[in-house]
Amino acid sequence: MPFLASIREIPRSIIRFHKSDAIKKLLRRMLWVGVYTGFLCFLQVNFMKLEVKIDTIFISLLGTLLSLLLVFRTNTAYDRFWEGRKLWGSLINQSRSFAMIVNALLPKNAGNEREYFARHLAGFAFALKGHLRDNVIFQELFGFETDEVERLKIKLHVPNAISNEMLVHIFDLVRDGVISESSVRNIKAHHDAFVDITGACERIKRTPIPHSYGFYIQLFILVYVGILPFLLIDKYAYYTIPAVMMAAYALMGIEMIANEIEEPFGLDANDLPLDQMSKTIRLNVHELLGVDLPNHDF
Repeated sequence: MPFLASIREIPRSIIRFHKSDAIKKLLRRMLWVGVYTGFLCFLQVNFMKLEVKIDTIFISLLGTLLSLLLVFRTNTAYDRFWEGRKLWGSLINQSRSFAMIVNALLPKNAGNEREYFARHLAGFAFALKGHLRDNVIFQELFGFETDEVERLKIKLHVPNAISNEMLVHIFDLVRDGVISESSVRNIKAHHDAFVDITGACERIKRTPIPHSYGFYIQLFILVYVGILPFLLIDKYAYYTIPAVMMAAYALMGIEMIANEIEEPFGLDANDLPLDQMSKTIRLNVHELLGVDLPNHDF
């Protein structure tokens, strides 16, 4: 049953969640919050009775303002994450459509041409993934000849280079009479989509949320968590420690997760699974073009 399957998935999700680098950093920060709160509790309970009067209305107002800021921060980060996911979803669809059109246009016996487009369509996805991570792994360009790889290694923008080679090859096929000139329009529409997707992904990557904005929210959280123990110590004594740590976990956790997903193309636990999506494109285009794909470890 779907409900029971979702229940069984909860422990795995919790384990994966706490393997995230952001969550590990969060747990370290919570430890410091616990030490800070415990120190205040120790002073208050055993030595000096700190007469710090903080109006509950004031702390409630701070909490409301902080909640609004965190909602805006999370929404902004998730919009970037979701836009990246839509772009890569579009890349998968465009690659499939490109492969279908080429498969329909090429003669059945044009095995070399089919292999060319299969490896270049798949190679574009892997090159774009590496480009967005500032590290193109040329071993992932499965099926490329040594001279092709060497030619790509000297390029500053490998996805553009692969895309350009495909377009040049298409017009070579037109000049050779393998495909008609009128058919190029349909292919070029999908080729142009590759360029648009690349530019949109680069826009997300190279336009981060301003650092001062994130620093402001972090400072606001620090002030709020620093004030909170003074409001609770008189009533809860040492129980203030877990109470403040729970509040810190919620507030800091939301901010740190937003900070992690605002760059969706990285290698963090909560980033987009670009490796898996690139493999999906590779499998799909090879199948559509009727090209065998030997087993590999990429």
